[in-house]
Amino acid sequence: MSEKRNIDELDSNIIAILQKDGRTSNTDIAKLLDVSEATIRGRVKRLTEDEIIQIVAVSNPLKLGFEITGDLYITVDMKKMDHVISELRQFRELWYIVATTGRFNINAEFVVRDLEALNDLVYSRLSHIDGIEQIETSVIMKYIKRRYDFGTPLE
Repeated sequence: MSEKRNIDELDSNIIAILQKDGRTSNTDIAKLLDVSEATIRGRVKRLTEDEIIQIVAVSNPLKLGFEITGDLYITVDMKKMDHVISELRQFRELWYIVATTGRFNINAEFVVRDLEALNDLVYSRLSHIDGIEQIETSVIMKYIKRRYDFGTPLE
């Protein structure tokens, strides 16, 4: 697990602004928060380098031609967990991978073009990774809520 890093009120405000619109310029953020652009530039650089924030465009895979998105629930031989994680990181179709507690050891979210691609991913590729004992899939039927402005520790 990542080490916790403390952020102050200015960092928190910068994060809140960027969560609403990641394209907001450093100059505009500086005006909104009544500080210099150089201060904002330095703070955003540090927040990014420390992996506190990541500024990306979040796309809707269904509108990009990917017909199937969903979750994989994976049971792993714990002695081979590091190997399995290393292998899973190589799959472009898996955009989110976490180690979990409970019935499954790993949860991964996938995006594929069609049913044939999902079949190939699960049965031809993932199932051949040494250490994976079981894979359960869950297909997302419809996005009901997707948000990324969940707040900061100071809120």
